[in-house]
Amino acid sequence: MARGLNKVMVIGHLGRDPEMRYTPSGRPVTTFSVATSRSWTTSDGDRRSETEWFNIVAWGSLAEICKQYLNKGKQVYVEGRLQTRRWEDEEGNKRSTVEVVAREMIMLGDRRKDDAEDNSQDQDTDSQEEEDEFPF
Repeated sequence: MARGLNKVMVIGHLGRDPEMRYTPSGRPVTTFSVATSRSWTTSDGDRRSETEWFNIVAWGSLAEICKQYLNKGKQVYVEGRLQTRRWEDEEGNKRSTVEVVAREMIMLGDRRKDDAEDNSQDQDTDSQEEEDEFPF
């Protein structure tokens, strides 16, 4: 029998802070959304852009890590698989959603900038000079 492949890789920014809950058996699950954007120029020379949103679900220890370290606006790499969930709402309508079940998450972006923002309450302000030195 032929094997299939269900693999998704997304690099984008969190649209909201992660939300963590627990299943009845006590297993942690964290959900968050990631936005990816692309831009292009049409044949008429008009500049266009679009944003695609991905709902991400992380389970177990990855769920705990996502909840602890991620927040709105943070850039991340998420790798996982697509999953479609189906259910009936309160009015009996059939509903479905597609989500990425995360297998791996890597925090991206400027770590020094994130660290500076996290520690800004604890430090005197000389950090602006350092950021001006390295504008990337």
